[in-house]
Amino acid sequence: MRDETVRLCLSSAKLIASGLLLGALAIGCSAPVLAGADSQSTRKTHAESVALDATVTILLSPEEPGPIVEAAQDLQSDFAKVLGKKPRIVRHMEDAAPVTVLIGEESKLPEGLRSAGLTEPESFLISLAHGPEGKSQPNKVVLLAGADMRGTIYAIYEFSEEFLGADPLYYWTDHEPVRRALIELPAALDKHFPAPVFKYRGFFINDEDLLTGWAPGEARDHTGISLEVWNKIFETILRLKGNMVAPGTWIFPDELQIKLAGKRGLILTQHHAIPLGLNVARWPKDVPYSYTSHPEILERAWKNAAAAYPPDQEVLWTVGLRGLSDVSYAAFDPSVRGNDKALGELITKAIADQIQIVRSLRPDAKFITSLWQEGTRLVQQGYLKIPPEVGTVWADTGYGYLQDKGLVTAGQGAYYHVAMMNGRANQLTEMVPVDRIDSELGRYLKAGATHYLLLNTSDIRPVSMTTKAVMDIAWKGLPHEAAGESDRFYRKWSSEEFGARAAAKVADVYKEYFATPAHLPGEEPALEYGDNYYHTEARRFLLEYMVGFPLYFLPGQAPTWVTPRVFSGPSENPRMPDRADALKGEIQRCSEAQPRWDALWTKAVVAEQLVSSERRPFYRAHVLAMIAIGRESNQALLSVAEAVQDAEKGETARARTGVARALEALDEIFKAEQNAEYGKWKGWYRGDWLTGIQRTRELVQIFAKQLEDPLSPMPPPVFWTGWEAYYHIMRYEGERTANVN
Repeated sequence: MRDETVRLCLSSAKLIASGLLLGALAIGCSAPVLAGADSQSTRKTHAESVALDATVTILLSPEEPGPIVEAAQDLQSDFAKVLGKKPRIVRHMEDAAPVTVLIGEESKLPEGLRSAGLTEPESFLISLAHGPEGKSQPNKVVLLAGADMRGTIYAIYEFSEEFLGADPLYYWTDHEPVRRALIELPAALDKHFPAPVFKYRGFFINDEDLLTGWAPGEARDHTGISLEVWNKIFETILRLKGNMVAPGTWIFPDELQIKLAGKRGLILTQHHAIPLGLNVARWPKDVPYSYTSHPEILERAWKNAAAAYPPDQEVLWTVGLRGLSDVSYAAFDPSVRGNDKALGELITKAIADQIQIVRSLRPDAKFITSLWQEGTRLVQQGYLKIPPEVGTVWADTGYGYLQDKGLVTAGQGAYYHVAMMNGRANQLTEMVPVDRIDSELGRYLKAGATHYLLLNTSDIRPVSMTTKAVMDIAWKGLPHEAAGESDRFYRKWSSEEFGARAAAKVADVYKEYFATPAHLPGEEPALEYGDNYYHTEARRFLLEYMVGFPLYFLPGQAPTWVTPRVFSGPSENPRMPDRADALKGEIQRCSEAQPRWDALWTKAVVAEQLVSSERRPFYRAHVLAMIAIGRESNQALLSVAEAVQDAEKGETARARTGVARALEALDEIFKAEQNAEYGKWKGWYRGDWLTGIQRTRELVQIFAKQLEDPLSPMPPPVFWTGWEAYYHIMRYEGERTANVN
């Protein structure tokens, strides 16, 4: 059992010798037990609890590092939410109250308080020490200790969650602990927690449009997202027992949020598209990007990026080679285009060179490579050779299905999405069912592939539930018998977030939600329609009908000097059906799904009556808004497809009716979003530049005018591919480019 309680009885002599306490303290034991007595008074002591009230203090040694101090201040705030008053943080024993919380790394504790059990990295304990009453020093000490810095941080947050009732995702769920006059702890409290299951685990804040629109940091902090919100993101990772972060999509290695992550004690890592932290989306114009013809330019750029990280920042380095945006390197180098063998060999060489570059700066550096898209294929073909000192990380499809095809082995890891911006998946809603998370990560647990787990959370708030599900597995693994674990998770989440009375009904709503969407045709395994898909397809139908081809893709995740891509029509993509077949397919699939959405909506509205009143705002934000976005987006796509089909037949009146239904559905989405923008969340959906619901509505309105007057103004011939999102997300970078000199 990971929560196994281990009794540690320490002798009075050791504790007196430590100089920490005047009285004899025993972790998990009363003084009579130390003497070997088994008296009635001893049994009574064990039966009693220990109460913490507003007089409690938090004791830190002056030597504790800054990240532990930050976590201790969070604990101070959690105590204030429960007791109504912040406890004092003190640095010396003589300043502590009779009941105090002692925080420290195990190696820095007095010898008498050290535990032989804290031998694994990031392991920790929570124990209660008792001493004689009436002494000038504390006679009751809650010990929160870790094997190392992060273990100590986890001890703090685990105590806060378990005994104060602090939700690790409180910032995103608005779930505050219950006010109490006292916090009772069992007198025999002594819990040890082993090292987390996955060695490296944390968030990738990716496609961060909502966060950027809601909390921009450009003016004050010179960051895309405000440092205040970055700090909350880092706190969330640590509360969920994570230890690393990729803090943004197209960033430079010396940005302020990177320094802040280090201040919070997190390891920095990079995602697959920016190896060594080289921001290729800001590659300078007129500088060759070719590892074949100009390897020296890339090598200088990699070295400059690696050297730009703060020297004291712990970094887990990503190595690899991709293009000037999130595409294959082959798109930029004709010598390897269409030649997987040559591409694999070139990436293999780049990885070796990158390792040498970093090792010249940091001899003890650690590395991973993430097999995103072509990387997976090249490894499966045997063309990409990964050195043994580099951790292999398999990516999923964006829908939670990992792409290793059974090849995953011990010591490897996963890059996993619960949010995905690809024109088809989800940006505003949950999409990956928990049973899929359990099944796929369960395979990795069974294989021993627990070296690394990077979770793509996008903007976090819309996917808070599945974020919790993945991070729970990253820390604790899964029960030996995982059957039904997803149902238990839905029930537990629903109970904790919405109250015990609502738990069963809300859990059923979640389970049914994941089974409700239509599925993309021709995909195996079946992939759900995400909120991206509805709006991408609706806009495509409208543009193709009103404008025709060619259409243009403006560069978004690419250097600003990259020219737009011209799309001449379905002939460029053999898998893309012509418009008549596509319209027919969407009408059929969305028509079949709409009754499921309607029934789910009714069930969710009824379940709201069981939700505790103080938790209804979050229920409307996380459950009702999520369902409304799916339901009304399905209706909007269905109505647009029917209207375009009718317009092509010359049935203008019927087309107008479809347009009216589509506009009504889109307006219902905006109503649901407004209900989710309570309190601090005002303006949350202002940054919806990737799913782009407002852009869909604008095109529908233009279409309505075209039905009235074919000579009315036309929309520009531009596919909505997220360029506006990255204009805003990267705007704070100004004209800065990657250092290649």
